[in-house]
Amino acid sequence: MVDIKVPTVGESISEVTLLQWLKKDGDYVERDEVIAELESEKATFEVSAEKAGTLKTAAKEGDTLKIGDLLASIDDAATKPEKKQEAKEKPELKSQASGNGTQKKEDQKTPDTKEQVEGAKHPVIIEPETHAATAEVKASPVASAIIADKKLDPKSVKPSGYHGKILKDDVLAALSNPDKVTGGKALFNRDEKTEKMSQLRRTISRRLVEAKNTTAMLTTFNEVDMSHIMEIRTKFKDKFKEVHGVGLGFMSFFAKACCVALQEWPAVNAYIDADHLIYHDYCDISIAVSTPRGLTVPVIRNAESLSMAEIEKKVIELANKAKENKLSLEELQGGTFTITNGGVFGSLMSTPIINLPQSAILGMHKIQERPVALNGQVVIRPMMYVALSYDHRIIDGRESVSFLVRVKELLENPEQLLIGRDPVKTMLGL
Repeated sequence: MVDIKVPTVGESISEVTLLQWLKKDGDYVERDEVIAELESEKATFEVSAEKAGTLKTAAKEGDTLKIGDLLASIDDAATKPEKKQEAKEKPELKSQASGNGTQKKEDQKTPDTKEQVEGAKHPVIIEPETHAATAEVKASPVASAIIADKKLDPKSVKPSGYHGKILKDDVLAALSNPDKVTGGKALFNRDEKTEKMSQLRRTISRRLVEAKNTTAMLTTFNEVDMSHIMEIRTKFKDKFKEVHGVGLGFMSFFAKACCVALQEWPAVNAYIDADHLIYHDYCDISIAVSTPRGLTVPVIRNAESLSMAEIEKKVIELANKAKENKLSLEELQGGTFTITNGGVFGSLMSTPIINLPQSAILGMHKIQERPVALNGQVVIRPMMYVALSYDHRIIDGRESVSFLVRVKELLENPEQLLIGRDPVKTMLGL
């Protein structure tokens, strides 16, 4: 018998949560086969079988386990079961010949083999209503498809089928009377549900409160005219993708602008360690990524040394890993400055919270056309509010405002991102 214990996943991590068993109790598993998924306060990771044998689980999904706790055991002396050969059954047409040699008609009309869902956004081909319903929703396949497409709560539909089965006409009747439901829920609904906070969500909560309570956090705002960047993207996006194999987004412009400004204002790229200030000559940019399990902030190392294409590729790589819960601890640790983009959700303005132990975070927001005064005239320009939250213990007002003004200048004049200065002033030696 081989014991599988919760492995060490980081110096500061003492407990994890068992998210799910990928193999069931009593299953035969092969060596190195993934059997479970655990979640720490920073990331999720998989646990593999150390030997082949029969699995005996020792914990339940949702349990909080300490490092070194028994997760499961494997009976390596167990014999591997033989695979069963399942014969494939072929449907046969049953017919009964009548006296004149013609086929006898069935008592009931055979339904059409396929039916198109009415009212669906896209044509959906499904099996006829005579097929068995799914276990989750006691409804015919047609009804289930419409419920899923319209995001309708099955509880708001009055069933008329045998044993309370929801039929297609029941769903259509509910949709034709929208006053009886709202947002997929019945009016005056007072249902509640309770679920345990995940390890990641608890860590996020703790760190956000810690940042608010232990830093002298202030936020300064400005706005950026995104005209030039949008013109560049429109003009070169197709060629950029053809050459580099990746789209030209806004994050690379903001990351490069921040790297230039961070090197000019090093206090914004520093943090406090006890009674010392730690300054960084490099820019490890943390990118806030929203996932179904919570917010993660993977890090782009040495962003100041990367090209625009390299930054875009790294952003996509880290974002995909975050959504698939495949980020490593190394990709989540460190970071000297954070960029978060609330604009993708429609946020017009916000005050982002510092990502400890860093001292500052830049918030991007929604690009919105607004009237602005330019050379004494009112013009319409695509504008974005930007916000810099910073720790006033290490960053003074002059540094924070100057940093954000510099970022604004670089974004409005993106040609300066190449050398970090105005090309004309550089040529003139000014």
